[in-house]
Amino acid sequence: MTVETNLPVDQEYIRSFSAEKGEGQWLTDLRLTALKQAEDLPLPRADKTKITNWNFTQFVSHAVESEPFSSLDELPEEVKSLINIEATDKNLYIQRNQTPAFLSVSEDLKEQGVIFTDIFTAVREHSELVQKYFMTDVVKPDEHKLTALHAALLNGGVFLYVPKNVEIKQPIQAVCLHDNEEAALFNHVLIVAEDNSSVTYVENYVSTASPESAVANIVTEVVAGANAKVTYGSVDNLASGVTTYVNRRGITGRNARIDWALGMMNDGDTVSENVTNLIGEGSYADTKQVVVGRGDQSQNFTTKVVHFGKHTEGYILKHGVMKDSAKSIFNGIGKIEHGASKSNAEQESRVLMLSEKARGDANPILLIDEDDVTAGHAASVGRVDPIQLYYLMSRGISRQEAERLVIHGFLAPVVEKLPIEGVKKQLTEVIERKVR
Repeated sequence: MTVETNLPVDQEYIRSFSAEKGEGQWLTDLRLTALKQAEDLPLPRADKTKITNWNFTQFVSHAVESEPFSSLDELPEEVKSLINIEATDKNLYIQRNQTPAFLSVSEDLKEQGVIFTDIFTAVREHSELVQKYFMTDVVKPDEHKLTALHAALLNGGVFLYVPKNVEIKQPIQAVCLHDNEEAALFNHVLIVAEDNSSVTYVENYVSTASPESAVANIVTEVVAGANAKVTYGSVDNLASGVTTYVNRRGITGRNARIDWALGMMNDGDTVSENVTNLIGEGSYADTKQVVVGRGDQSQNFTTKVVHFGKHTEGYILKHGVMKDSAKSIFNGIGKIEHGASKSNAEQESRVLMLSEKARGDANPILLIDEDDVTAGHAASVGRVDPIQLYYLMSRGISRQEAERLVIHGFLAPVVEKLPIEGVKKQLTEVIERKVR
């Protein structure tokens, strides 16, 4: 279904914005083409969720000028709690609305040829490298209306490049602070890990503003070369007035590995796509996802692993808790293409509903076009066991505290398996705030 697109910006604005950022002609042209395509392209298909009336286009300001931070001491407490202030080897980028507000990169990484910077600096200083990967093979602008809008309206993000044979031991972190009610986020994260490299990347989206209506359109592209390993962790915690589209996608070379550890804690309506395309033989993907829905928000999560190469392995593990009147759809898809013999696709999705009005739906899907493979799935949707609550309350625990314990217990099997300690800690704290 095609939805009419009435944007608060036009092609002349895009040309001006692109020139102001010092972008090359290739990116200006890409933006203008995508803006035109957005008029006719349909919205993405969100199974069992009606998103045609969601606000993906109306925002007050596309470019908000915010003050940068001269030191980490100036950070709000909500951001300080996400990072290790005392660490002397921080590799950290902080974006405030759309403004690059703080950047620290160790000399050791610079000497090894690692590039870690905001997306606009990368476009100016490493144009050919960015052009090679930006929305070419992983996510393309013309897939649907929201990818086209993202390409046209890009206004922030991160570029991380790890050269061949470079192994980064310490996590690299990016934080996007949304503290202006008028700001729209069209953030792009581009991670390129060349052959035999490894990196752990952690990002946080956090709102301290409370907009009545705001837009976040976030796209991540991860390129893992042969024998490369990328561990990607995120905790998204945007406010209830923010309508969010988030697309995180990766492709793998031979014997490469991508691990996703995703905490989807937004309070507003959210549609999420997480796709890993296992191109190279022997490559591997592991996705772990935790969701807590509350209030009257509606969410749709599609997690997909597509096997193209032989001997590839893909795993999906998702647990979600719905409170109040929240609604959530969990789509898990394992697809084994013809020729991807000896591959293995496994998935598990479980949803717990804590109230009569809460709704959850888990849809496991296996699409197998090859005979010599292994595949399996498990899914469950249910309400909290009243006997569990009764037992806890009979021990003098309040109902609210009993529900809190049940939620932590339900999510713990996923949280404890997350490969990044920092994400595990942040996620536990956000869950605690939500369930209280």
